[in-house]
Amino acid sequence: MITTADESARPLDAPGFADAVTVSWGDPEHDWFGVARIGLAADGGSALAVLFHGIEPLGAYARGALDLPPAADWSSLSVGPLRTTADAPLEHWTVAWDGDDAGFELALDAISAPAEIASAEPVARLGGMAGYEQLVRVRGTVRAGGETAEIDGLGQRGHSWGVADWSSLAQVRTVSGWLGSEHGGFALCSLRPDGVDGHGDDVVWATLVEGGEIVAVADPRLSTTYDGAGHQRRAGLELWATEESGHPVRAAGEVICGSTLELGSLRLDLSFVRWHSQGTTGIGRYDVLRKA
Repeated sequence: MITTADESARPLDAPGFADAVTVSWGDPEHDWFGVARIGLAADGGSALAVLFHGIEPLGAYARGALDLPPAADWSSLSVGPLRTTADAPLEHWTVAWDGDDAGFELALDAISAPAEIASAEPVARLGGMAGYEQLVRVRGTVRAGGETAEIDGLGQRGHSWGVADWSSLAQVRTVSGWLGSEHGGFALCSLRPDGVDGHGDDVVWATLVEGGEIVAVADPRLSTTYDGAGHQRRAGLELWATEESGHPVRAAGEVICGSTLELGSLRLDLSFVRWHSQGTTGIGRYDVLRKA
């Protein structure tokens, strides 16, 4: 059970332990999409931000070993050019990126309960990270190349903590869909153990959001079409709430925009997706993180 106490930063005293908040969002009416991630660790902070307009990435920032303030906490925190607040835990937050040529300043309001990835979940045991995800309404401003625009869209805020164990992992896929307050959405995390070639041995966690409430998924199925360079281009989902369900929630998506970021020993193929599900069109993300 996630409570407001879980919005606080975790102690960073264990070797390799990290605590991170990730916000991703999109305004498909005006073709703006973005990501912001702040990480905390004993050896410093990390900050990642990306901004797209249409298919074009207009700015990106990725740095580690950044100075952290004493007693860093998610209630109000700045790391490098990124900053965030939790003004009303589990309900309202802000996130901003003050880049040289691009940036954004956004307010987030929860439109779902938090979906917990408990430490006992198979994906948490394999990957080492627990946490929770929430769907959010996003409003604010973006700027790039002298242009400023108003944002009114949807997104997701996630908080995760633990010791990521890449010694036993080949790749991590994270998928999300934001269909609005009325139609909800979904989130999925798929971990492939090292030494496994196909998806049959992937360890998968998924959840549905219906009417703002969390619905556990018993049998999640993800299929992906990649291009010749190995980038995700299209995807299909079947999410069975129970093994006895008469029919699953299905979604089909195509990539709108994306970029590849080299993150030290890891490579991130980040993309935003237009999803079609249950007669509704929405947006979301499909990211693949793997060893470089």
